[in-house]
Amino acid sequence: MDNQRSEIELIIAELLQEDPSSFLVEVKITAGNNVKVFIDKDEGANIDKLVKLNRSLYKRLEESGIFPGNDFALEVSSPGLDEPLKLTRQYVKNIGRDVEVILKDGQKIEGKLLSASDAEIVVEEMKGKKKEPIQHNIATENIKHTKIQIKF
Repeated sequence: MDNQRSEIELIIAELLQEDPSSFLVEVKITAGNNVKVFIDKDEGANIDKLVKLNRSLYKRLEESGIFPGNDFALEVSSPGLDEPLKLTRQYVKNIGRDVEVILKDGQKIEGKLLSASDAEIVVEEMKGKKKEPIQHNIATENIKHTKIQIKF
């Protein structure tokens, strides 16, 4: 499966060259050769571009013979809000939004994402009765996962 994933990632990289603001987040291959591809875009994924990419990728996968007898299903989508952020580029795109960060030690931090780099993210948490801002500089290596929070 890792070889298949690597081949698919190469094909996607080639297909995305035309649109440098789009990027691959993840390729998942589940039982029964169900291929799920998550694509994001710096300014938000566009459904028409995802459909076009799905068609192009499907055709390329059929031609490649990666899956014997073309026995596969393909789904191309943007990562939903329930999917954790995986790449620095996703963190950067979501600066200013509310996030929930779960650290590897189990600690949970909720607040506004202020900045992001390969090394760390900065989250501003509002604590206490007076809602005092507390800034957390969190090393990316200590993050288990981060999800976008929708506040109403």
